[in-house]
Amino acid sequence: MLKIARDAERLDIVFANAGGGDMLRLGSITEEHFDRIFATNVKGVLFTVQKALPLLRDGGSVILMGSTTSVQGTENFSVFSASKAAVRNFARSWLLDLKPHHIRVNVISPGPVSTPGFAGLVPAEHKEALFAQLASGVPMGRIGEPEEIAKAVAFLASDDASFVNGIELFVDGGIAQI
Repeated sequence: MLKIARDAERLDIVFANAGGGDMLRLGSITEEHFDRIFATNVKGVLFTVQKALPLLRDGGSVILMGSTTSVQGTENFSVFSASKAAVRNFARSWLLDLKPHHIRVNVISPGPVSTPGFAGLVPAEHKEALFAQLASGVPMGRIGEPEEIAKAVAFLASDDASFVNGIELFVDGGIAQI
């Protein structure tokens, strides 16, 4: 933040894109697992946004990375899902906290997206099978591409979304709607 303060003096947009998690059954979840995922996905988002606030201009935009798992049950992914539900609630609360500064707070919630991190959930030889299985549950019949998420983030950050505040925008091919 010091470099931003020195070079640009202010921020127009903060995109808190924290995410990560391991798939574990309820009986296998440990405190270390829980603490690590919540430290990244919840604590990381909170303090990233908090540290950026002094630089965020009035009328700016905060975008948080959510997930469709925040509203859907997902086998073996309960801790990650709960962490993303917490992120969703940050947006609902922070838009009220930031109301005097006219700062919008929104959440982007992707479904399955072809990223190295997502593919890393399984051994490389199972990646294609995982992606095919996930695509079969998406009404559009495929998983998303990172560029599709980026375009939705760009919209929420833009003046075209100047009256959009507090939403959770699902960029998921419709999976969270069924």
